[in-house]
Amino acid sequence: MSDSRILVVDDEPQVRRVLRSTLSALGFVVSTADNGEAALQLLREEKFNLILLDINMPGLSGLETCRAIRAGSEVGIVMLTVRNRAEDKIEALDAGADGYVTKPFDVNELLARVRATLRRAPATALGDSKPIQLDGLEIRFHERQVKVNGRVTRLTPTELELLHYFVTHANTVLPHDQILQAVWGPDYGDEVEYLRVFVNQLRKKIEPDPAKPRFILTEPWIGYRFETDKP
Repeated sequence: MSDSRILVVDDEPQVRRVLRSTLSALGFVVSTADNGEAALQLLREEKFNLILLDINMPGLSGLETCRAIRAGSEVGIVMLTVRNRAEDKIEALDAGADGYVTKPFDVNELLARVRATLRRAPATALGDSKPIQLDGLEIRFHERQVKVNGRVTRLTPTELELLHYFVTHANTVLPHDQILQAVWGPDYGDEVEYLRVFVNQLRKKIEPDPAKPRFILTEPWIGYRFETDKP
């Protein structure tokens, strides 16, 4: 993992210097770009394992850059943002980000996000999973495809892995910390709000009525349960 290639995209020179220095010292191969257009050009020329992407940049914004990357790549993306509103985090995830870190960030927190994203990007070992059909929901993990009532619904790599974990532990109450550590890695466990955002996004994409979930059920104060049995 330490020789993974990371692209840092931020319009602040100091942030780029700090991240390059910190990540390079840990053995990562680091490139930088100061705007979205330059980042997209680098991605056309080189292969990266992870992108640290500032959400608030002049010109092509971080969100627009994220959407452009996601249109053709499953590379891991962690958004860097000074915004701490839930709406902004949801917007970042909906654009295709795997996670986010709020500025000013703690280096250890950032490294935890980097390690967790690299563990699952760009693809997870889903190929052996059998197709699943449940009340209008069709999941083909080996094709990385989900259909809702016959229409293809696009999931981010993280959403797909979270769904895979739910499905492979169907009808079982899964505590928050267990889900976080299984999908994001051992550095996670207390980020219940973080998990809630991903679950809400996943519900919007696969549930017939996200406000009244049929598949991903909340177990109050404990976690979630993926229900396959008809009520």
